[in-house]
Amino acid sequence: MKVLLTGGAGFIGSTVASALLDAGHTPVVVDNLVTGRAAFTEGRIFYQGDLGDGALLDRIFAEHPDITATVHCAALIVVPESVAQPLRYYRENVAKTIDLVGHLTRNGCRRLVFSSTAALYGASDDFSVDEDSVLDPSSPYARTKVMMEQILADCVAAGELDVISLRYFNPIGADPKMRTGLQLRYPSHALGKMIQAWESGEAFQLTGVDWPTRDGSGIRDYVHVWDLAGAHVLALEKFDEVMAATPDRYRVMNLGSGEGTTVRELIDAFAAVTGEKLAVVETAPRPGDVVGAFARSKHARALLGWAPSFSVEDGVRHALQWRALDNTTHTA
Repeated sequence: MKVLLTGGAGFIGSTVASALLDAGHTPVVVDNLVTGRAAFTEGRIFYQGDLGDGALLDRIFAEHPDITATVHCAALIVVPESVAQPLRYYRENVAKTIDLVGHLTRNGCRRLVFSSTAALYGASDDFSVDEDSVLDPSSPYARTKVMMEQILADCVAAGELDVISLRYFNPIGADPKMRTGLQLRYPSHALGKMIQAWESGEAFQLTGVDWPTRDGSGIRDYVHVWDLAGAHVLALEKFDEVMAATPDRYRVMNLGSGEGTTVRELIDAFAAVTGEKLAVVETAPRPGDVVGAFARSKHARALLGWAPSFSVEDGVRHALQWRALDNTTHTA
């Protein structure tokens, strides 16, 4: 199978590309390298450019007429940045998805796997969400994902596309073969901040300690990026089978651990892997922060046979291994 992969030079996209290759498929990567890393495309079919560039997309399909599906991973994803720069997020995530869908339909590529987010759900009493939970996005980033899903659903209803939307929370870890990992040297998420604090000897800032969770810290659903990549591959391989079981041709699937991990518990997992206690200072929540949630994944289990195989500690261990190997100075 040959697959168009948008955002394939980023953390998740490059890992999906590796998983596709390992499964015997061929990713055709398109990425503008605004946040992606060119080195992650080495040895892979790669086009540098923007999703809004119709001539580029037409050229890709002309040169690879055997592309049968698309995985759409390209997006800006930093919550506090989206609060500060909402127009940029709506332009990059929403407007360019509209452009992409137009290019796909014009070239007759109907199958689309959308790499979405579970951040679009509202909080529940027990912090768990399933595919039928109420949507209540709390940041411009999450709202862009809701808008993108609505656009795709409307296109499906019009008969232009078939879509599987994969919703997940917090990817951690790296490709276990260490081909790729986080492309940013200074990421904004909790594990990245822990690694930076550990390396510098500074205290990790625990943002928010009064949430209504078992220990007061936010609750998250940390899923190993290799498990996420495997789910994307399964969604492609079983796409037609899933569509046959989906009368409206639009299928949402959560990808989650099925249990939450608080930030304090992530700190404990980090200490278990490093053998060192991490210094912590408690601070107020960041703009856009929420108590959090974790995902139940009934559809992914039933239709894809998917379940995560790596633990949170595995994710921490692989993230640290990647960090030790990654000696570049890329900071975009």
